[in-house]
Amino acid sequence: MTKKKRLWFLLPALAALLIPSLAFASEEAAEYVPSAYATFWSLLPPVIAIALALITKEVYSSLFVGILTGALLYSGFGFEQTVTHMFSDGFISVLADEYNVGILIFLVVLGVIVCLMNKSGGSAAFGRFASKRIHSRVGAQMATILLGILIFVDDYFNCLTVGSVMRPVTDKFNVSRAKLAYLIDTTAAPICIIAPISSWAAAVTGFVEGEDGFSIFMRAIPFNFYALLTIVMMVSLVIMKVDFGTMKLHEDNAKNGDLFTTPERPYGDSNEDAVAGNGSLIDLVVPILSLIICCIIGMLYTGEFFSGTDFVTAFSQSDASLGLTLGSFFGLVITILFYLVRRIMSLSDCMSCLPEGFKAMVPAILILTFAWTLKAMTDSLGADVFVASLIDGSAKGLMNLLPAIIFVIGCLLAFATGTSWGTFGILIPIVVNAFQSVDPDLMIIAISACMAGAVCGDNCSPISDTTIMASAGAQCEHVNHVTTQIPYAIVAAVIACITYIIAGFTRSALISLSIGIVLVIGTLTVIKKQQKN
Repeated sequence: MTKKKRLWFLLPALAALLIPSLAFASEEAAEYVPSAYATFWSLLPPVIAIALALITKEVYSSLFVGILTGALLYSGFGFEQTVTHMFSDGFISVLADEYNVGILIFLVVLGVIVCLMNKSGGSAAFGRFASKRIHSRVGAQMATILLGILIFVDDYFNCLTVGSVMRPVTDKFNVSRAKLAYLIDTTAAPICIIAPISSWAAAVTGFVEGEDGFSIFMRAIPFNFYALLTIVMMVSLVIMKVDFGTMKLHEDNAKNGDLFTTPERPYGDSNEDAVAGNGSLIDLVVPILSLIICCIIGMLYTGEFFSGTDFVTAFSQSDASLGLTLGSFFGLVITILFYLVRRIMSLSDCMSCLPEGFKAMVPAILILTFAWTLKAMTDSLGADVFVASLIDGSAKGLMNLLPAIIFVIGCLLAFATGTSWGTFGILIPIVVNAFQSVDPDLMIIAISACMAGAVCGDNCSPISDTTIMASAGAQCEHVNHVTTQIPYAIVAAVIACITYIIAGFTRSALISLSIGIVLVIGTLTVIKKQQKN
């Protein structure tokens, strides 16, 4: 065989070797898109996780099954890619995210401060102080609501602070842990979303492009019907002394001394630390005030307030994770120094609270990590793209009903994904782009509906970080909190949806909200009468 013939003979073989490698390289260069991307299958993982959590009453395994489902759908049921996606793009990725790490540090530091306040005797002193001024279950619950409203800067901060301060008081008056968790949760996100100076206002402002985000946020507050009505409902429930659904069982049992109802009772013996120490009321007040002030300063710092930016702008562009981390750290330092100066605790006693505070936050950290990973799986499947396409394709032809439609979609999306801020990010830009030049007034109502729906879904989702924090703050079994809160959230959501239908036609916040308040009080009155019969 000649050299020329040999060459022609070798060319096919060489091509056979090169073509697959070139094809592989091109495949690597192209971004991988799973077959389930931006389809209804993208919402299957959170739906499975939520359903299992409600059925099995077990959170960790339910969330893991949801994560595994998302990874399987992403990989097309391939073993290797499922495992690598679940861990590399899931657990490891979310724990490597600096924002998430900041939140975890904030949680740990808060856990340490709570431990310090308990061991110093500050919490016990507040319990004694409150017991002299609070004489009923209604008073204990109203005090919890008032404190929750006052701490409006951030929902995470709200949940853990209100829980640690009010838990001894509500326990004394036999308020169930499930009811305490509901009060904490309902004074967290619903309050933050109507507070101009909060991390939530900052988030919403950032999603409104091409408009004055802060001005729109302020104009949207009167139309945020779910937040306003759920607060009205919470106060009415306490004053009217009415409960329904699973919550009634928990409250009835609590009146007889069982604060948990179910066998699962996290931190059931935690009151032992609360009676330790010789502290006074100031040993609780100073740590909390220093924490609040330091967290506000921390958020202003990240918003470049000290570089010349005005107060409102600085707060709106602040980094909540870094700000809360810095604030909680300096709050911890001030607390330790304060206790050392007062000789309430020794340095070794203070340092022993570091691992104890961390240990107290482990359940919340675990659930948060699983919830974040589940969201990462959902994002990789294009759930946001799927929802956006649905809204963009169908909602424009239903102008007056748009607020109600947006509210329902926001509820479902936030419930399925466990994130209100993510829901803001999906829905608000769509609403702004579609309606800012067509109907500016309706755009404001629709943006409010986005925020209200996101808060509603977040408020009752078992994979929501705020819901998880409320459970941790109340030291309540997480599933108990979810199952008792959902009926309350559904009632408020149905009435809010009705008010958005009315608002779509009237364009009046006063008329719509007034009707909504009447419906809330009327519904609770009917429930109370039925229970008596």
